[in-house]
Amino acid sequence: MNMFNKIIKRIFDFIASLIGCIILAPVFIIISILIKLDSKGPVFFKQKRVGQCGKTFEILKYRTMVVNAEKLGKQITVGNDSRITKIGRILRKYKLDELPQLFNVLKGDMSLVGPRPEVPKYVKLYNESEREVLKVKPGITDFASIEYRDENEILGTVENPEEYYINIIMKHKLQLNLKYINKNNIFLDIKIIFKTLLKCLK
Repeated sequence: MNMFNKIIKRIFDFIASLIGCIILAPVFIIISILIKLDSKGPVFFKQKRVGQCGKTFEILKYRTMVVNAEKLGKQITVGNDSRITKIGRILRKYKLDELPQLFNVLKGDMSLVGPRPEVPKYVKLYNESEREVLKVKPGITDFASIEYRDENEILGTVENPEEYYINIIMKHKLQLNLKYINKNNIFLDIKIIFKTLLKCLK
């Protein structure tokens, strides 16, 4: 991506995420109240992810699991994971838990569209060609997010979820992300955003 496209993408990300935060402010408040009423713990969940150029940052999500969930199980969620709260299941189903990442976009750690950022544990498994995805900013959504919207359910049907995720799902996601990088432009981003919204509404 050349410098002009990078500037256009950043301007688009900033304006769109700012407008989104303003419009969705009432939704943010309602979700926050529901989370607090449903279970003990903070409203938000922060996790270290690997961003552009391999730099780590804290991704922001609504908390959909019990406190200290990562200490009680794996970093991936599988099927009807017992760690997920009641309101958390609804938030995950409609991808509402991802909304706070609009603040990550405003800050500049993420883009609206780009490869989903992985945890350091799995990034260490990338080969040289797969690490090309780290050359661009990670995003809230991408082709892989649309393709694997029901990832948790898929993992719930296999014998070894983590192994299947690493060897099958993650590999395919990286292939889709590399294709996105090669075609990356603002019009493709808008197309992916609309596809994501339609997928969530369905």
